[in-house]
Amino acid sequence: MPLLNVPGGTLDYDVVDLTPPWAPARGTILFHHGLGASRGIWAGWLPALIDGWRIVRFDMRGHGSSSWPDAAARLDLETLTDDLFAVLDEVGAARAHLVGESIGGTIALNAALRAPARVASLTVSNGAHVGASIRSVQDWQRILSSGGGAAWSAQMMPGRFFPGAISPAAYRWYEAQQAKCSPDVLLRGLAALVGADMAARLSGLNLPVLLMHPDDSPFIPVALMAEFRNALPDARLHVIGRARHGMPFSHAGVCAALLRGFLDEVA
Repeated sequence: MPLLNVPGGTLDYDVVDLTPPWAPARGTILFHHGLGASRGIWAGWLPALIDGWRIVRFDMRGHGSSSWPDAAARLDLETLTDDLFAVLDEVGAARAHLVGESIGGTIALNAALRAPARVASLTVSNGAHVGASIRSVQDWQRILSSGGGAAWSAQMMPGRFFPGAISPAAYRWYEAQQAKCSPDVLLRGLAALVGADMAARLSGLNLPVLLMHPDDSPFIPVALMAEFRNALPDARLHVIGRARHGMPFSHAGVCAALLRGFLDEVA
């Protein structure tokens, strides 16, 4: 896969462009995953979208196949947002539909607030606009220090998925993605997320927004997402039943159908 050099590391990304030659191209969708995951979580979304959109996915620095060898390099919300724009620039997308989950949704929101002319629409799945409200993350430091990434990943999985929500093979894959992520990256990413507060800026975000949220996230309550929606000029919220914080992976088909309907409406 192509590698993009950014300050302090590299970003591994891919582009899927299978729009039939007789069909009009409808633009670019950029996907951004959350902490501990990788761009592979979006695979189940592609069948609903590849007939009309160019798809761009990348691994956040320190995740998947992207590197972060310089531990002294910045890793904060603005740096992560810079990475998103660097990928858009690399693939020649002056404007795109942004889709992010968890911290990826917060980063996409920050990108839309920073440069609204570059964002055609925004979709946030299980992500927050006020990071300090996120629950059940106080023990990350202790777990990562005592047991490393494997212990943290094992502890996270029940908060991601109900029993039986995904196949055993998919479960093992997701758990392995989390386990190989650097503890330092996870903790600094968490600090960036918890420090985010964009509530006061939401009323000025004049673009279409789709919010998707699980009904049983242990980290972000549905009430916070309702507050998020109510603060936006043009937003719709869908709460998906029998889902936890790994919803974009476990409910990929449902989420992709909602995104397709949203883009058919606004694009």
